[in-house]
Amino acid sequence: MIKGNYTAVTEFFLVGLSHYPGLLLALYALCLMMYLVILLGNSILIIISVLDPRLHTPMYFFLGNLSFLDICYTTSSIPQMLINVMSERKSISFIGCALQMAISLGLGCTECILLAVMAYDRYVAICNPLRYTIIMNKGLCTQMAAWTWIAGFLISLVQTALILIKPFCGNIIDHLTCEILAVLKLICGDISLNVFIMTVVSIVILIIPLVLIFFSYIFIISTILKINSSAGRKKAFSTCSAHLTVVILFYGSALFIYMKPKSKNTKTSDELIGMSYGVITPMLNPIIYSLRNKEVKDAVEKLLIRNLYFKKI
Repeated sequence: MIKGNYTAVTEFFLVGLSHYPGLLLALYALCLMMYLVILLGNSILIIISVLDPRLHTPMYFFLGNLSFLDICYTTSSIPQMLINVMSERKSISFIGCALQMAISLGLGCTECILLAVMAYDRYVAICNPLRYTIIMNKGLCTQMAAWTWIAGFLISLVQTALILIKPFCGNIIDHLTCEILAVLKLICGDISLNVFIMTVVSIVILIIPLVLIFFSYIFIISTILKINSSAGRKKAFSTCSAHLTVVILFYGSALFIYMKPKSKNTKTSDELIGMSYGVITPMLNPIIYSLRNKEVKDAVEKLLIRNLYFKKI
């Protein structure tokens, strides 16, 4: 379909990186391996946070939410992308593209808010430890998690609806998935409202949570430095270092994608950075939390020992 004429779109063609067939094959193998690691690593984190009573705390409740979110986020796009990479047609239905765009955007927005909620949890745990269990009670944690998911998907539905009601001039998406910025480039009419809302949302979802995280860690670091014993400082910082590492990885790529000046042509570097945002970060999350958290390592060892014991019986 020729761009410039209004067309009734029933399907889209995802042609991202199609000029680099060798790179696509390498990307297929890499993404398949990373997707399996994501499923395994995040599933283990969810299982141990449910089975191990020592991990029935607000921190691991939110970590379980993050792991479940990462599984859903990658599953919303990676399997379809792997199918398209090996297919000659490389197509996706209009409904399938709309669902993929809405779900992935909703989960991305949810993760931005969830990381800020997790920072608040660490702030209360370290800066107000005596009242931690009173403040971060089960009811509050459930409400915070629920509203995080609700807010993320409400934002996504509004943005997705505003794009889908517009006329399209073509159906060729220069991207590996139905990413909202790539689909936006196919719209024929005036997109000033879409761009304005996307800018506002980027500020609300990316900048405001990042500022809250920044100030939370200023108070956290200030409190940690006041701890007299080096062992106490090390233990306090170890509970935050994993979260801080995940924040840097996630927000670094997200800010690059959504806050930089937009161009009509999708660059290869943009697509690869988008892949790091959508695949590498979810894969590294359970690894980071496992390596930097003794409680998680102990819970994994306990689970493995229990399974080996039952197998011997």
